[in-house]
Formats: sequence, structure tokens, C-alpha cells
Amino acid sequence: MSDDAESFRVVLTTADSPELAASLARGLVERRLAACVNIVGPIRSVYRWKGEVVSDEERLLVIKTTARRFPALSEAIRELHTYEVPEVLALAVEAGDRRYLDWLAGCVAEETKP
Repeated sequence: MSDDAESFRVVLTTADSPELAASLARGLVERRLAACVNIVGPIRSVYRWKGEVVSDEERLLVIKTTARRFPALSEAIRELHTYEVPEVLALAVEAGDRRYLDWLAGCVAEETKP
């Protein structure tokens, strides 16, 4: 059922509150853009924004999807997120358990209309 492991992605984004993190996670899974989203944190992020070094508490979202669904997932993150420039980083999956990858592929498969 699933493609080669290389067609799967782990996508990272952050959120500034538990509520936003939960909303993003649910929205991505409900839209079948992600099979699973882990919410990690709180974490501390230190970054440069508009010329200043900033330190904020955030939640890290670890999103599992496919390369094919990544463009729509990226667009949905930008749509649902409150950040002006949300982090959207896709990491290629080198290998994975075949049963897990089959499950992942099934979860994000685009629904066909009868």
C-alpha cells in the first residue's frame, strides 16, 4: 500500500500556546494532511525576529505525512497559524516500519468521491 520510505516526511512547526498547538494538530489530522501530530513541550525557542534576539516558550509539533501531501499541509499550516512566518520544515524519512508507513499512507490518502 505505501510508497518507498523516502516518500514520507516528518514536518516540524511550533506554536506559542497549548491551545494553538492542539488546534493545528487537530486541523491537520482532520483534513487528512497528517496521520499523527505529536505535541512536545513546553520548549524554549531562541531566534532572531525583526532585528531582535527573542526567547519564547513554545510547543513543538512533530507532524507525520507524505511528500505528496506536504504542499497542502504547508499551505494549511500557513492558513491556520497565528504566526506571520510559521516554521514549516520537512525532513525526509530514510526508513520506517512497513506496517507503520502503510498506516500513515492510508491516513493521509485523499478521499475519493463516489
